[in-house]
Amino acid sequence: MRRLPALIAGVAGAAAAALAATALAGSGAPAAAPAKPNIVFVLTDDLAWNLVQHMPEVQRLQHDGTTFTNYTVTDSLCCPSRSSIFTGKFPHDTGVFTNNAPDGGFNVFHSRDESNTFATALQGQGYATAMMGKYLNGYDPKSLFVPPGWSEWDVSGNGYPEYNYNLNENSTLVHYGNTEADYLTDVVGTKGKQFVKRSAAAGKPFLLEIATFAPHGPFTPAKQDLDKFPDLTAPRGPAFDRLPANAPSWLAGNTPLTADEKSKIDTDFRKRAQAVQAVDRMLAGLRQALTDAGVAGNTYVVFSSDNGFHMGEHRLTEGKQTAFETDVRVPLVIAGPNVAAGKERPQVVQNIDLAPTFQKLGGAPIAAGVDGRQLVTLMTGGTTAEWRTASLIEHHGPSTDADDPDLQTVRNGMPTTYEALRTPAYTYVEYDNGEREYYDRTTDPDQLNNTAGSLPAARLTALHDAMTALKNCHTGTACWDAAHVS
Repeated sequence: MRRLPALIAGVAGAAAAALAATALAGSGAPAAAPAKPNIVFVLTDDLAWNLVQHMPEVQRLQHDGTTFTNYTVTDSLCCPSRSSIFTGKFPHDTGVFTNNAPDGGFNVFHSRDESNTFATALQGQGYATAMMGKYLNGYDPKSLFVPPGWSEWDVSGNGYPEYNYNLNENSTLVHYGNTEADYLTDVVGTKGKQFVKRSAAAGKPFLLEIATFAPHGPFTPAKQDLDKFPDLTAPRGPAFDRLPANAPSWLAGNTPLTADEKSKIDTDFRKRAQAVQAVDRMLAGLRQALTDAGVAGNTYVVFSSDNGFHMGEHRLTEGKQTAFETDVRVPLVIAGPNVAAGKERPQVVQNIDLAPTFQKLGGAPIAAGVDGRQLVTLMTGGTTAEWRTASLIEHHGPSTDADDPDLQTVRNGMPTTYEALRTPAYTYVEYDNGEREYYDRTTDPDQLNNTAGSLPAARLTALHDAMTALKNCHTGTACWDAAHVS
C-alpha cells in the first residue's frame, strides 16, 4: 500500500476514486463512498434545432457528450413544458396545460406540484441547489417568494427584454438597468459561475439550473452581438410557406406569406442567432468554472430547450404550440462522467425523463407517480430494457389571454386543443373537434401530406387506443407500458 498515494496522484477525477476504492477493497479496508456528482442544467427558451449550427460551444458539448436525437417536449409551450421538467410528469398529471389560470401558470404549479420536484429531492440528499433566470409564467419576483428545494434563488419574472428587469435574489428584490453589464443572460451566467466556485470550495454536491429567457421574443441580443451574422436569413426548407395537404381547419385558411412577413422572419431569425451567442458564451464560462474548481470530472452538464419554434414553415409566421417537428423536437445534450463522447442516441426520450435522471444521479428516490424514466443507463451506454417507442404531446388551446407572452394569432398558429402521439416514424394528432392528422415521417419528413383520412379504420382505432392509454397513465410503470406502441 505504500505506493498507492503516488499511483493515485497520476490519475484524475473519478478514475482515481475508482482505483482507490479497488485497492482499499483488496486490502480489506472499507472503501470510501464515491462523491455524489454535480449537475449543471442550462435550459433555454424557444431554442429550436436550427440555432445549434450557430453555437460552437453547444457543438463542443455534443463532441464531448451524447445527443438525444428523438427528444421531445410534452407541450411546445413554456409553462407546461417546464412543469414536466421539474416533476417528471405529463401535463395531465401536473395539471399545467397552459401559461395562465385556470389550467396553467405559476399558481397552478405552486398549488399542486411545487413541493415535489427534482430540486426538493436533491436538496433532501444534501445538495446545494440554485435556480437562476426564468421560472414559470406568472411568477412575480416582487413577491420575494422562494419555492421549496432551492438553496439559492436568482429569478426574474418578465426578463424577455433582457434589460430593465427585477431579480428576486434570495428574497431581496434587485433592479437591473440598461447597461451592457445588465444583460440578463450574462448576469445569471456570472452568478452561476460564482455558485459553482462556492459549492466546490465547500465540498458539497450541487445542482445548478440556469434557465435563460433567450432566445424568446422580442429576441434581444447582447449589445456586443448586434453586428453578428449581418447576411443571415431564416432557413427555407421544403415546408417553408407551404400548407400540408389536408391541413386541419385551424391551419388550412393561411394564405402564402407576404414579402413583409418573410422579411420579418429573416430579421428575427438573425436576432435569435445573435441572442444565443450570449447563451453559448455562458455555457463555455460555466464549463471553465467547473474546470477551475476541480470538479469538471464529476459534473454532468445538460443543455436543452423548453420548446422549439417555427419561422415560416407550413405558412405560419413565428411561433410554437403545434405538433410539428419544428416545435416539439428540441436539443438535449448531456456530457459528464462515463457519458459517451460524440454519441447520438435515437431512443424516444422526453422532458419528463429529466427529473428522474437528475434524481437517479443524486441518489434520490424516484416516486412511483413520476411518469418519466431515468436516462442514466442510456447516456452511459449501458444495456437497457426495450425502450419506449412513443412520446405524448398534450396541448390546450387556443389561448386568448392578452398578458400571455406566448399569445399567438391564426397567422402565428393557434391550434385548438389536441393530443399527439409521436414515434420515430410518424406523428398522429387528434383535435378536440374530431379532426386528425397523420404524417409518415419516413417518407414525408417535412410533414406536408396529412394522410389520416386514408388510413384504414382498424389503424385509426389502434392509434386512438394507444394515445388514450398514454394520456390516461398516472404512474411510471403505466406510462412506460403505454409508450410501447407500433
